[in-house]
Amino acid sequence: MSRNDMPKRASSLAMIITLGGVAMLSGLLVVLTWQLTLAPIQENQRIMIEQAIFQVIPGATQRQTYLLNAQGIKQLQAQDKVQNKNSRKHSVKFYAAYNKQGQLKGIAAEAAAQGYADIVRLLYSYDPQCQCIRGFSVIKMTETPGLGDKILTDKHFLANFSALDARLSDDGKSLAHDIITVKHGSKTSPWEIDAISGATITSKAVGKAINQGAAHLLPGLYPYLQQLQQMTTDEQLQ
Repeated sequence: MSRNDMPKRASSLAMIITLGGVAMLSGLLVVLTWQLTLAPIQENQRIMIEQAIFQVIPGATQRQTYLLNAQGIKQLQAQDKVQNKNSRKHSVKFYAAYNKQGQLKGIAAEAAAQGYADIVRLLYSYDPQCQCIRGFSVIKMTETPGLGDKILTDKHFLANFSALDARLSDDGKSLAHDIITVKHGSKTSPWEIDAISGATITSKAVGKAINQGAAHLLPGLYPYLQQLQQMTTDEQLQ
């Protein structure tokens, strides 16, 4: 190696060390930012979901969070988490909403499906008395303003959810009828959703999300509805 090459090698080594240091510092800042913002984000999400629950279940003033799996239902506390991906895959989180007297007003659960621009995430409500979907609230959506977001304002579309049929089959293992979205003006059955003209894809995303969510939750939940009918005194004190 010539003497002329030594400064070049030293310069390259210094550059590598500098770049490595910058990369490590950037990574540290990203992790630190994530840790600092995680709690506020989770708290904001909790508040949003709680507001959505009381929006889609009129008359409800309090709620309890449950996890449904093969072993049954388990009430979750704020600090409880589903431990791993396999557990999440075989479990469904839902919310039981009650009035001031502790009587069950409805069940709420999250669902999602692909819309026009991105995934549409929503919270839907189920009324055990009529075995029907009573409404939904959007948790996250990036659909085209003035078109896809009509699912939140179009009165005709929202009327689909006054009592959308979600009855179970005779054996209780599935929905009696799939909840489907049909072309605007062609609805003939109580389990059909009349789409919004010009926002068909987003309308179908709502129908698909609710159908998948209800089909996954309701058959397993049905045997425990009687257990959920009345909030216990201990639960009301929490």
